[in-house]
Amino acid sequence: MRGLDGKVAIVPGGATKIGQAVVAAFRAAGVRVMVADINAEAGAAMAGEGVAFRACDLRDDAQIDALVAATMESFGRIDFVVNVACSYLDNGADSTRAEWLESFDVNVVGSVILMQKVRAELAKNRGAIVNFGSISSRVAQTGRWLYPVSKAAILQLTRNQAMDLAPDGIRVNAVSPGWTWSNIMDELTGGDRAKTDRVAAPFHLLGRTGNPDEVAAAVLFLCSDEAAFITGTDIRVDGGYTAMGPERAEPAIPLLME
Repeated sequence: MRGLDGKVAIVPGGATKIGQAVVAAFRAAGVRVMVADINAEAGAAMAGEGVAFRACDLRDDAQIDALVAATMESFGRIDFVVNVACSYLDNGADSTRAEWLESFDVNVVGSVILMQKVRAELAKNRGAIVNFGSISSRVAQTGRWLYPVSKAAILQLTRNQAMDLAPDGIRVNAVSPGWTWSNIMDELTGGDRAKTDRVAAPFHLLGRTGNPDEVAAAVLFLCSDEAAFITGTDIRVDGGYTAMGPERAEPAIPLLME
């Protein structure tokens, strides 16, 4: 895709399965990447040609400052921010105030603070931001409140950012994955991808779980010059989940752990 070679991206959550796919796709396109993650071991293992790592907790402004400084020191510019990092903390109707604040601090506020810190650099380079929404933002899911509500907030944030950053030449879009082979799916099933596909099949027109690289392809498109006239929108990489609807009125996630 045009407009990627020689550019630099920051990927919070870059040490996750989806984050790693985004980093690999960026590198294949000639983009250098700063991986940011709280998983220092997995993140450090990714460092190499064109990839640097900085441990970063998005709840801490000082760590975000250090992340931006390290990116400029390593690569000299910032063109893209891809906000993969998120919290899955969710106790539904019983979620405490502290849990609500924790969820929003990681899933929404941290990315906003990072945007503020890199805004001038993105404006200079006419860069792009890609936020991560979710199919969970569009349907009610029994027993889940924090994650879906925070993801819905991210989609509204995307529209607001697109509006106010457009004069700077910064495009802001989102991707909303369906069930994707990700860290949480791996953990819940003990690494059983076939089981994940079986449980996911009734919820997706394509009858399976998505692959991380399929999500990464949408991210690259939104960062590329092919998407130069696209801002404020959301690409649903969901295998037809939201087209089919509605969500079942019984829990699905527990099926992954049976």
